[in-house]
Amino acid sequence: MPEKTTVPADLRGECAQCFGLCCVALPFARSADFAVDKPAGTPCSNLRDDHRCGIHARLRQQGFTGCTVYDCFGAGQKVSQVTFGGRDWRGGPKEHARRMFDVFPVVRQLHELLWYLTEALGLPAAAPVHPELRTALEHTERLTRQGPEELAALDVAAHRQEVNVLLLRTSELVRAGATGKGRGKAKGKDRRGADLIGARLRGADLRGASLRGAYLIAADLTGADLRDADLIGADLRDADLTDADLTGAFFLTQPQVNAARGGAGTRLPGSVTRPAHWTAAR
Repeated sequence: MPEKTTVPADLRGECAQCFGLCCVALPFARSADFAVDKPAGTPCSNLRDDHRCGIHARLRQQGFTGCTVYDCFGAGQKVSQVTFGGRDWRGGPKEHARRMFDVFPVVRQLHELLWYLTEALGLPAAAPVHPELRTALEHTERLTRQGPEELAALDVAAHRQEVNVLLLRTSELVRAGATGKGRGKAKGKDRRGADLIGARLRGADLRGASLRGAYLIAADLTGADLRDADLIGADLRDADLTDADLTGAFFLTQPQVNAARGGAGTRLPGSVTRPAHWTAAR
């Protein structure tokens, strides 16, 4: 049985309601994450006629690890079923397909912001900014329901910047509560954008720390205390979260968790689920 999370279902990818947009619209380069090169707008060779992946159960074994860590935050079904009213990109004019592929990355960014705003509204410590967060959430949702032309012309970067001001304020409020409990020197430390690639942080007390945009690639976070830490944009690729405590960690997304390593002893916040490959790797 899949774990239940606190995130609404419409902010999670539902492939059965999508036209395989992430497998067509997005490019990828041959690397440790992808076995082949694929330009944007070209269907992946593994995409079947029913928009399902032909090697879904064997993606990691076949060299497509990048696919297993990706999440569209529900943008795929929004674009497929709402923006384009259930009209497939296959069989129609090339212009229709091109517009769909152009719009998908835009809506994906907006849905990621909806994820953060929804989580922020569930954080009691952020109550002073809840009214502003709610307004931003409603505005962002309205933007996702615009037509293809409006979405394609949207300045997503500008909107993200406006929302980020509120997310930063949320982070300050939540982490202030954590740092007020006096649990160690590293707690509450600002490591925003820090280069922590391969860092030895086994058992580190990072409670209430700001790790926004930090590079934690292959970092050893075994047994680390990451409670109430801000992890927005942190690069956790191949980071070892075995027995780490991420209870209350916020702005942590499913793709970040999927890209990391962990196990049964890793404690996760309710916004994400334990990846299946963690169990398989143990």
